[in-house]
Amino acid sequence: MIIKMSSSLKPSSSYTIRKRNPDPKTCALLVIDMQNYFSSMATPILAEVNAKIALCRGASMPVIFTRHRHDPRCPGSGDNGMLEEWWSGEVVMDGTWESELMEGLGRVGRDVVVEKSTYSAFRKTGLEERLVAMGVKEVIVSGVMTNLCCETTAREAFVRGFRVFFSTDATATSDAHLHQATLNNLAYGFAYLLDCQSLKQALSAPN
Repeated sequence: MIIKMSSSLKPSSSYTIRKRNPDPKTCALLVIDMQNYFSSMATPILAEVNAKIALCRGASMPVIFTRHRHDPRCPGSGDNGMLEEWWSGEVVMDGTWESELMEGLGRVGRDVVVEKSTYSAFRKTGLEERLVAMGVKEVIVSGVMTNLCCETTAREAFVRGFRVFFSTDATATSDAHLHQATLNNLAYGFAYLLDCQSLKQALSAPN
């Protein structure tokens, strides 16, 4: 059973001691892997993800989507290899329905879609260069899975010099305890945590 992560678990207050609001002038929203393959986890948070997309669009912030996929012509190669080994060959193959972004996701034609083949949205994707060229210094991370692609992307963003905000209610994974562990880890060392309500308040606050 998939638990809606925002319903019962919150990061420990002992870790959420740092507070900051995103700056819409230098911030971008990353929507990680909201694909059909992950629909059992992604569907329960679709409303929250779309709410964050709408809030960020309203503040003229860029919205960037990622799509995780592997090349079926090259099994066992490059990044495919370790993930195929770890997940016993069950990976998202490009060209399939499972690899496509979910219907109902608030994406528009001008939105960038970054294609990736490992947990990090930064590895061999050109994402960092794209963000720098756009003048982005902060990112908000949302999507799935909390403890894999979202967490890895958040950590990589931090070590690459971006200020990181991590969504507590627009991220999800297969297990509530893994979700909470990620929130605790990121709040302790990598990211400011926020939900849709706190983002709405931050973006409506006077400068």
